[in-house]
Amino acid sequence: ELLEMVSKGGGENAILHHTQRNKKLFVRERLKLLLDDESFLELSPLAGLNMPYGDVPAAGCLTGIGKICGVWCVFVANDATVKGGTIYPIGVKKQLRAQEIAMQNRLLSVYLTDSGGAFLPLQSELFPDKSHGGRVFYNEAIMSAMRIPQVAVVCGSCVAGGAYVPTMAEEAVIIDKIGTLFLAGPPLVKAATGEYVSPEDLGGAKLHSKVSGCSDHFASSEKEAYECIRNVISTLNYDPLPENVIEHDSPLYSSDELLGLAPQDYRCTLPVKLILSRLMDGSRFQEFKANYGTTLVTGFGHVEGHLVGIVANNGELSHDASLKGSHFVQLCSQRSIPILFFQNTAPHTAEPTSISQAEAHSNRLKAQASMMAAVACAAVPKITIVIGGCYGSESYIMCGRSFSPNFLFLWPNARVALVDSRHFSIVPQAGDNDCTGDEAELKHLKEKLEEESSAFYSSARLWDDGVILPQNTRKV
Repeated sequence: ELLEMVSKGGGENAILHHTQRNKKLFVRERLKLLLDDESFLELSPLAGLNMPYGDVPAAGCLTGIGKICGVWCVFVANDATVKGGTIYPIGVKKQLRAQEIAMQNRLLSVYLTDSGGAFLPLQSELFPDKSHGGRVFYNEAIMSAMRIPQVAVVCGSCVAGGAYVPTMAEEAVIIDKIGTLFLAGPPLVKAATGEYVSPEDLGGAKLHSKVSGCSDHFASSEKEAYECIRNVISTLNYDPLPENVIEHDSPLYSSDELLGLAPQDYRCTLPVKLILSRLMDGSRFQEFKANYGTTLVTGFGHVEGHLVGIVANNGELSHDASLKGSHFVQLCSQRSIPILFFQNTAPHTAEPTSISQAEAHSNRLKAQASMMAAVACAAVPKITIVIGGCYGSESYIMCGRSFSPNFLFLWPNARVALVDSRHFSIVPQAGDNDCTGDEAELKHLKEKLEEESSAFYSSARLWDDGVILPQNTRKV
């Protein structure tokens, strides 16, 4: 239901205004004209959901991965039906994440610009800092130096910062009558000089194609513009990734059964091989150290023909499990095998109450630190799926967001938090007979943690690359 709501952008009235009055295509229709086929992975579609910018997702842009002329591309497309494509802080974060993916995976970038520029009342949250709006332009320059091609279509109003995106791309197309580029705009000209100037005269397609040279190609319609971009991409001499069709088997068990296996109670973990047998080709899994450190499952298998290493929680990460994890991650790195992490961290055991328990606790922490270092330093692609609970330090050890996996996805039932709120207890202070206030405070904290640990709260803030349905995991 949430994805369906998000797919409608700013809502039916905004789409009618955009398509009928402004004579522009809806952002998703634009993508259909550009893409080779339907295989498009939308990134973080729920970014901005229920954040304090109004009643629609406030990102104002759509990002994703798809193919043009056989070449995998990252797309950053403004959605002008959401507040005129105005850039909010979450929108900046979404664009920067798309560029990070492009750089990390050396993917061609396509910008569809249709934006009113930055939302000025929130300028302190989207302009001055290192990871704010200016970083988008910095990244464009760095990607150009890395020889990662970038192309753009000016398919609407591009004001202020929005004007730099297409002008810093290698090749840009501007569409007649609907595409405009200027740092300010007619209203500001009027306010500053008293002169009225039309958008076309100030920064329209003809001006930028014939006079300023800011645009490299003139298109008389949107359809023509996207055909032009496809032609541009075909001449970039950027080789498509080899797409060897690898024969592979489907899992022996239906992926639809993952809906029933998705854990909703995080006080215990289910045998993770039940999950793996519904994801791996032919349900085949070559386990590594099967009888040692069994609270972590490690081994090799194939997903749609591609060899991967699997690191999957099967309970709390014990000392032995962590050492096994370190060993296996280093093996994958040495053999250049991508790693899939499946997170479902178990609740922590009670704190040590004796010297021997404290020593065991210290040894476990040392082993976990060793695995953390191995994961951080493994120079292979890493993809993390949170299939259940994601709590505390085990989030780091299992390649959570702060350890920069290439991609991180959540199942809808996932919980992401430093601690499990149900483990809280309160001990009255000595001599304090009235702990009603403490109980009320604890209840409020538990409710807050419960709300903030949901998959949708996480995804709205772009702490991941999207919430996916369990049965779609293999495809994603």
